[in-house]
Amino acid sequence: AEVAWFAAGGEEDGGSFAAVDLDICVFDRVGVQAVFVGKVWRRLVLGGVELPSEVGLDGHSDADVLTHAVIDALLGAAALGDIGMHFPDSDERYCDADSIVLLREVGERVRAAGHRIVNIDATLMLEQPKLGDARERMRERLADALGVEPSAVNVKATTGEALGFVGRGEGAAALAIATLDG
Repeated sequence: AEVAWFAAGGEEDGGSFAAVDLDICVFDRVGVQAVFVGKVWRRLVLGGVELPSEVGLDGHSDADVLTHAVIDALLGAAALGDIGMHFPDSDERYCDADSIVLLREVGERVRAAGHRIVNIDATLMLEQPKLGDARERMRERLADALGVEPSAVNVKATTGEALGFVGRGEGAAALAIATLDG
């Protein structure tokens, strides 16, 4: 689509305006999701990667909050419901389920509905542990499960800066946005 982008300058450059014509791709669907769970004594899995920690997150499956946010963002963008509709916590088949396996299934359902996964951008909010090198492994695990290049998946992390349940170290949260074409 042909789009004109306009930028207004400030007083420092005399308040001038600029216009640039660009050819850009317009994607059909975007989904956003946020989820959180509290801490319990179990292993900590984030983005399909087990991290060293004394506590993990509470949930019916492996409680991988980052992967769950990506799943819900994809389902939302494709108008396919939410994670609870597809993998209900009342179904024992999903007790301690590997969320990467669930993500792989969701990717297949999204493609079966006629969509192409363009991009995933996810933010993990937690105090500890710090992600370090695990962030790249998370990107790779998520991308592999979805059948996309790692360059189509971004994982960021932030803390709660001592505010709310995340800042107090009582749990974690994740936000994800999925962009689909078709």
